[in-house]
Amino acid sequence: MAPPRKRALPAPLPDGFTLIDTEKKQWKLGRIIGQGGFGLIYLASQDMEMPVGEDSHFVIKVEYHENGPLFSELKFYQRAAKPENMQRWMRSKTLDFLGIPAYWGSGLAEHNGTRYRFMVMDRLGSDLQKVCERNGGKLKKHTVLQLGRVLLDVLEYIHDNEYVHADIKAANLMLGHTDPDKVYLADYGLSYRYSPDGVHKEYKKNPKKGHNGTIEYTSIDAHNGVAPSRRGDLEVLGFCLLHWLCGALPWDSVLKNPIQVQEAKTRLIGNLPGSVQELSVGGAYELASFLLSVKALEYEERPDYQRLRELLSEAGPRVSGGQGRLDLSVPRGAMSGGSSTRGSDWPDRGKVRVAERLPCSENCLLGTPNPTLGIAHGDLRLVCGCLAMETHFMKLPTNRSCADVASRGGLELGSECCSRFLRDTCFSTQWSRSVGLCGLPLHS
Repeated sequence: MAPPRKRALPAPLPDGFTLIDTEKKQWKLGRIIGQGGFGLIYLASQDMEMPVGEDSHFVIKVEYHENGPLFSELKFYQRAAKPENMQRWMRSKTLDFLGIPAYWGSGLAEHNGTRYRFMVMDRLGSDLQKVCERNGGKLKKHTVLQLGRVLLDVLEYIHDNEYVHADIKAANLMLGHTDPDKVYLADYGLSYRYSPDGVHKEYKKNPKKGHNGTIEYTSIDAHNGVAPSRRGDLEVLGFCLLHWLCGALPWDSVLKNPIQVQEAKTRLIGNLPGSVQELSVGGAYELASFLLSVKALEYEERPDYQRLRELLSEAGPRVSGGQGRLDLSVPRGAMSGGSSTRGSDWPDRGKVRVAERLPCSENCLLGTPNPTLGIAHGDLRLVCGCLAMETHFMKLPTNRSCADVASRGGLELGSECCSRFLRDTCFSTQWSRSVGLCGLPLHS
């Protein structure tokens, strides 16, 4: 997917100009209320007798006919986002909201010898980028996790319909015009059909297409010139969530050098969960767990979206549906230059609370087929990121500090967990120490 070429914005169409879509519906243009990289956005109405009012519920995107992004967006809506299909999918998932803007029509027009393409959409409110800028670059942790869960609903839908978004970022997240508690993932101009007719695109590096997308968030696959995938969308989402929580990313100072950005992202993913621990304000073990789970995905693998939603939940598993109120107020310390490193929710590396001869709590034995009473206590928050993909261990709330992981699953599960996850993390030394106290074997 080559990056779009820079083109001039189209010449404005006159106020009151009439457009006729492919279904022969008439649309009247009002004033320009915004612009994208390639087109202009107008207020619009179906009332041909009256001027378009400021309270209009419709907007129309207009680009030159030969431009690619609006054509790509139209194809996405026509193939993947038909209203009846979206409603059917929402019912199957018991959702009452799905953050994809409604499409009302499209067509071609001509004015003064120039051809235009247009698309009619629901009018939306401000974008999340403006909110972040107002808040000193940050959002509250609860809000970041909430946004992650809502966006996972959208991504699951478009992924189930053979598309990926490929350009998730705050500037493409829009609040509802009449309900600012609703968030929509907009702008499908760079969307990509990763699995046409159910056949997944092949993993293939292409240096000529390397580093496509918005450089701050584009996936490591995209840096390598690999076609967008579900895995890539989720990695981009993870980088966005981390940015909104911390107010900055480790590669912000090298954005003009794509190779250095790629190297910094590779280091962050390779050193999880400690790399996120060092960045986070107020703790970010949920994001570390999320990124660890995404890291484990194969290129063509279908993600477990419900599992990912649970990893972004602050108080146990979440049932899909019901977005709730969106708190976009300024986080504490965001406007006063507060530090964006470290998090009080995480213990320092190298300091693990382990006490011999203390019985583990009843919570430690949940979901275990052969519970073995442990004799050591540790800090659950230290290891929860490493255990993100281990269903047996995620039955415990992540805010509990009881029970070293070795005492939570019996000998077999404890050894399996150690072998699969902790040996290759920055916590392997602490795990070895805790395992030794519990008398469990340390498998290689």
